[in-house]
Amino acid sequence: MFTVAALYHFTRFDDPAALQGPLLELCQSHKVMGTLLLANEGVNGTIAGDRGSIDTVLAQIRALPGCADLEHKESTATVAPFHRMKVRLKKEIVTMGQPDVDPVARVGNYVDPADWNDLISAPDVAVIDTRNDYEVAIGTFEGAVDPETKSFGEFPEWWEKNKHRFHNKRVAMFCTGGIRCEKSTNYLLGQGVEDVYHLKGGILKYLEEVPQEDSKWDGECFVFDARVSVGHGLAEGPHILCHACRRPIVPEDRAHPAFEQGVSCHYCIDETTEEDKGRFRERQKQMQLAKERGTHHIGGL
Repeated sequence: MFTVAALYHFTRFDDPAALQGPLLELCQSHKVMGTLLLANEGVNGTIAGDRGSIDTVLAQIRALPGCADLEHKESTATVAPFHRMKVRLKKEIVTMGQPDVDPVARVGNYVDPADWNDLISAPDVAVIDTRNDYEVAIGTFEGAVDPETKSFGEFPEWWEKNKHRFHNKRVAMFCTGGIRCEKSTNYLLGQGVEDVYHLKGGILKYLEEVPQEDSKWDGECFVFDARVSVGHGLAEGPHILCHACRRPIVPEDRAHPAFEQGVSCHYCIDETTEEDKGRFRERQKQMQLAKERGTHHIGGL
């Protein structure tokens, strides 16, 4: 059984590059796999390993400047969710493309999972899902607005075009683990929206703490690892990943005429050229050969 830790923390790193090597070395020495992103604005990522190793890495991250009160969310996986460890330097730990957005300065009002249902049931509250369209497609909160964005960087433009819909409304936003809402709530506050709220700990914390019989969540929650989706109690969901477009599909979708392992699914069959599909077939062939050798191909998860 693998312990999976999802984490983020906004703080000021003067020299994130100086942190990269030691973090990578620590993770590799403890056989921790996953991805950590470092930027001047903080750290973000998901890692997996045995219990003791995850505790060791989390302790090291909390020892970084300004990270003492870092919170993380845990779940488990029956198979390794990741097959390598990456520590990357980025301009932003979650890309919004708004240089004036600063979650360290201020964010919206945090709402605990236990209080979320009452908030989003109020008639003067508009609920916005800040995730990407393929994430929303497999699960969201009842009555939530789907901006239909393909990337988080599209959210400001969507808001500008749709803000009239939320006049005289309190705005409640949510995302997978909470990080996107740190930026989106700061952005809305900067746009003059006064009453802004976000789900503390994100969907993952809600699914962990709120009993299914009391839940207003419908479907599964997409996660960025080999589990693909989780449900109530953070149990692994039924979804698999199309290795061509990286969208979540259910096992029954394999029977669709458009599905070809590693090459296409019914979502992306018309989005790629025959040349693309040829490259995907070769990649899939190499992955299968690696599997037969008992190794892992770099193009896999």
